Amino acid sequence: MAEFMQLDFPALLGGSLAAIACSLVGNYLVLTRRAMFTDAISHVTLPGVLIAFLITGSTTTLPMLIGGVGAALIAAGLVFVLTRLGGVEPSAALGVVFTSLFALGVVLMEQSGAARTTFDVHHVLYGNLEGLVWPAATGLESLGDPGSLSMLPEAIGRMVVILALVIAVIAIWHKELALVAFDAVFAAASGIPVRLIDLVLLGATALATVAAFESVGVILALAMIVCPAATARLVTRRLGPQIALSLLLALGAVWLGYAIAVLGPAAFGHDLSLNAAGVIGALSGLAFGVTAMLEAARPKRFLNTSRAGVA
Repeated sequence: MAEFMQLDFPALLGGSLAAIACSLVGNYLVLTRRAMFTDAISHVTLPGVLIAFLITGSTTTLPMLIGGVGAALIAAGLVFVLTRLGGVEPSAALGVVFTSLFALGVVLMEQSGAARTTFDVHHVLYGNLEGLVWPAATGLESLGDPGSLSMLPEAIGRMVVILALVIAVIAIWHKELALVAFDAVFAAASGIPVRLIDLVLLGATALATVAAFESVGVILALAMIVCPAATARLVTRRLGPQIALSLLLALGAVWLGYAIAVLGPAAFGHDLSLNAAGVIGALSGLAFGVTAMLEAARPKRFLNTSRAGVA
């Protein structure tokens, strides 16, 4: 039990926290058909986080949040300028902005000795769940020991704060987010500030991406944001059940994916090293594919499902 608490529990906890944060915002992104916008956000948070670190010299929660969210807002502003003032096609503007900023982040990481020693480029891209360890844990009793809890990886505390912020944003703006997601024209006619709600969703997405920064990585964060929500959307047309199901799918992918990565090779007698974040992302995509095939094979009822419920 001590070994599980030291090696496996913090990895599962970190992955679960990141998965919940990502899945919550993913539901609204899928409904607003902005799933691939997450790809841009997951990339532009990298230079933001690095610049915040280089300025402050700290990897604590506040600088990381300010850097990640600030970079996302700057990227959104650049896309707006290119599309509205420069006449660039939106998808092209999005591609140019996020690839350029991501390249800037890679350059900063490679050229800065401090950033290179603090952030590993492979871990940033592909995640490092296995690197979350809790040496002070001796067993389940450590969960009730304040001294042992204070020795949890710093990334865990950061993810707890970020998840709380994401939950607070969604709880406060849930009605507005849902209305904009299902019918932006009606929401605008009802007096809801659609552009402000878009910025709220953008900020929540950036927060979720920062949460995934050290666990599943900036690339696989996209899978955690999109796949559970898209899979749940295939099963239900109502927002409440969709969010609940997406959370279950996200947590299931984390726990099963981690178990496969850690126990799978040994069970078959292979001396392999599987990246847990990669397996989790692959399982999330597999779950979507299987669900899509099952839904396609099901007899269709002749009902009007064009208007989805909000509740």
